[in-house]
Amino acid sequence: MDLRPYIEKFRRRFAELEMLLGDPKLFDNPQKAQETTREYSRLKDLVVHGERYLKVIGDMEAHREMLKTEPDSSEMAQMAREEIASLEAEEAKLRKLVLIGLVPADAADSRNTIIEIRAGAGGSESALFAADLYRMYTRYSEEQGWKVEPMDSSPSDLGGFREIVFGVTGSDVYKRLKFESGVHRVQRVPATEAQGRIHTSTCTVAVLPEAQEVDVEIKPDDLDITCCRASGPGGQGVNTTDSAVQIIHRPTGVTVRCADERSQQKNRIKAMRVLRSRIMEARIAEENAKYAAQRKAQVGTGERNERIRTYNFPQNRVTDHRIELTLHNLPTFIQGDIDGMIEPLMSKDTEEKLAALQV
Repeated sequence: MDLRPYIEKFRRRFAELEMLLGDPKLFDNPQKAQETTREYSRLKDLVVHGERYLKVIGDMEAHREMLKTEPDSSEMAQMAREEIASLEAEEAKLRKLVLIGLVPADAADSRNTIIEIRAGAGGSESALFAADLYRMYTRYSEEQGWKVEPMDSSPSDLGGFREIVFGVTGSDVYKRLKFESGVHRVQRVPATEAQGRIHTSTCTVAVLPEAQEVDVEIKPDDLDITCCRASGPGGQGVNTTDSAVQIIHRPTGVTVRCADERSQQKNRIKAMRVLRSRIMEARIAEENAKYAAQRKAQVGTGERNERIRTYNFPQNRVTDHRIELTLHNLPTFIQGDIDGMIEPLMSKDTEEKLAALQV
């Protein structure tokens, strides 16, 4: 594949974006300005890689021409061969970087994200594992400089969660977390196990790009909105007023509940954010199913044999079954050190897209 036409295309688009960013009117639309700035930053790196790639190609051609005129045993020929070998390695690296720029960006990658964790098979141990996953994502988000915003939860008796929903705000949140969707399986001895037997439990994780109002039009007449007192341990301020909000979207049957805030209005705003994101995700899945039957649904039923990842505490290992990668750092992994799994998942996704592009 000749990359020169694509590199030229990057240059032209980069020049267009420079002109757009120089126009003060662009910033009258904050969302458009943010998208333009993000594309500008991405293309800036691509143009640098592209220009370096073209220079390397030119240098390689020059050295090969030199070899045609120099005797094989001469010192100049030896130096040319060594330089060509070095340039070939650099060319392969730069070529991949330019090819990655050809992969269509996921429009949702830069979106803020809503994560829903639900206990699956395993009873109280599953609920405790849901709490572990929540802490894992919270700590990872803190390390990334992201903001975590609880939205709703259903605590279990032993300190876990039957369900917890929270938002994550920051740069490239969905890009890094979208591969966490699926069934997570844990194998360990529960604190409540008197015989020391290993139990297997699961949780489902759904990672949804947060929808904007322009993405999903929701008619007020299509909503059933009810308010009630939040459930949970007594004595908390959040549970002493009718602040919890439940919204049912009648056309789709999607139901959302939010009770994290003391303010009914704040809970309503949060619930609408979750509702829009769930509806948008459902629509995207429906569209994808038309032309990508091989794409699996984000979350299965939560049965033990459906899993994307296994956390085995006795063996101190975490295994991602999609890329057959096992890490032996489970204590730090469950504390939020998950980049060792996220980076290979992102690389695998890019490689698959590159392979499809070149075909």
